[in-house]
Amino acid sequence: MTYRIEALPLEPFKSYFAMSDKDLAAVGARRWVADAPGRAPCRVSLRDADAGEALVLVNHAHLTDSTSPYRASGPIFVRESAVEQAPITGPAPEMLTKRPLSLRLYDRRNMMLEGLVIDGADLDARLTEAFEHPALDQVHIHFAPRGCYLARACRIEATLP
Repeated sequence: MTYRIEALPLEPFKSYFAMSDKDLAAVGARRWVADAPGRAPCRVSLRDADAGEALVLVNHAHLTDSTSPYRASGPIFVRESAVEQAPITGPAPEMLTKRPLSLRLYDRRNMMLEGLVIDGADLDARLTEAFEHPALDQVHIHFAPRGCYLARACRIEATLP
């Protein structure tokens, strides 16, 4: 495996769960209750919220390099009961593989090399293929229909024995 899939860390989102609805609104966030399975994918645990589960919907900057014209942010869900997912070296979690995805491929300068729309079931194969390109540094994985950020895949550097 030449890549790992990384969830977002939990720490930056913990304070949202103690906020009132008014305080959340003041920072552009909202409390959310999942109304059906599969409709609220958590970016910290890399699993879908169950129906009735509490989440926060908040804007998250996922490409923050101020020198890149591709800086980006967007809405994400974080489950109140989320446990941070450790980096995954394969296979990709079901939360990703069951959705149509958009892949945004970036080099070390955070310049986009390519954008792809794929069936989530093909994610592992497409990432393996993409990381064969020597200039590729990371891939941002988005939900294709709405464009929301889901996770990132990073190159695992080979170590010599």
